[in-house]
Amino acid sequence: MFQRLQVKNDNRIDWRIIFCVLLLALIGIGSSYVAAYHDTGTVSVLKAVISQIIWYAIGAITIVIVMQFDSEQLWKIAPYIYGFGLFLLLAVLFLYSRAYFIQTGAKSWFALGPFTFQPSEVMKPAYILMEARIIAQHNAEYPHHTLRNDWNLIGKMFLWTLPVIVLLKLQNDFGTTIVFIAILGGLLIVSGISWKILGPGLLVFFGISGAAIAMVVTSGGRSILSSLGFQTYQFARIDSWLHPSSDSGNTAFQLWRSMQAIGSGGLTGSGFNVSHVYVPVRESDMVFSVMGENFGFIGGTMLILLYFLLIYNMIKVTFETKNVFYAYISTGVIMMILFHVVENIGMSIDLIPMTGIPLPFISQGGSALIGNMIGIGLIMSMQYHNKSSMFSTIKNFS
Repeated sequence: MFQRLQVKNDNRIDWRIIFCVLLLALIGIGSSYVAAYHDTGTVSVLKAVISQIIWYAIGAITIVIVMQFDSEQLWKIAPYIYGFGLFLLLAVLFLYSRAYFIQTGAKSWFALGPFTFQPSEVMKPAYILMEARIIAQHNAEYPHHTLRNDWNLIGKMFLWTLPVIVLLKLQNDFGTTIVFIAILGGLLIVSGISWKILGPGLLVFFGISGAAIAMVVTSGGRSILSSLGFQTYQFARIDSWLHPSSDSGNTAFQLWRSMQAIGSGGLTGSGFNVSHVYVPVRESDMVFSVMGENFGFIGGTMLILLYFLLIYNMIKVTFETKNVFYAYISTGVIMMILFHVVENIGMSIDLIPMTGIPLPFISQGGSALIGNMIGIGLIMSMQYHNKSSMFSTIKNFS
């Protein structure tokens, strides 16, 4: 009897996802070791590695806690978690770290002694929960999609997004703002909104993006963007993207060094803990350069495949669960992780302008890791509780 119960409980845990996250964590610990060994000296290596292991332990506990919440509980607490996240985003405008503000120009970090925390990272899963509830509730109330109902849903989704965007704008955190926009875009696509609206909307979005890029490369356009709130460091990141070989600024130097490190790895890499190229901040933003230099093209490709295996397993769990509310949560989490991966690796090899976005589960630091672990916990909750009927769920939750 005990053995049967144990097997049943084991089946409620998706070990495929745990395996992928564990491998990424091991890669993260190894990358932290390499970066600390070559950049800070042997004295700080142990400290850096132990610090990262502690954060992984906290993240594992976070997963266990979050997966205890079933869909009904997540539905009920979504507005409160969202509200608490907004409170943190507002509080950091007054209690931000002065040291980080001088270093980055953004008011987005709390600091208490050696402990630092970025509230926008935990706001991401809170925002996903709230948007998932908004979409599920709207579609339950209006099961027949009409253009009017779809515009109504779009209005609701943007209404709950606007406070987040405004607060991030006040923090001067453009990179994180893009992440929330990516999450919103993914949720809009799967929400059931007609392509008669989404199609033209995407054309307008890409048109605005193209116009913005065209404005960035001209002095007149930059003047207009400056009047709209763009900062000098943001233009510097664009310049480093367009001219990575220039070392006129620290951003261009960092990107050029990252490309040199990745290129020096060749096909198979230089070997673990071998570093011939110094890359600034490679333990966090440029951690992919460690992988590229040590394990080359093959190692970088295997890492990307590991991320896609993780995302595939997330999608598989979503289809197995057959719960609409969970499906929207899953979409938001997948978009969050996928965008981080594409943006971080893309900026490391000069495909995308630099935004300071970390590589999920690998980059050093606690805030982003905890935010991603919360997302994994939400995905794990699906199979752990495996609710099947969304109609009764919404009816009982409301």
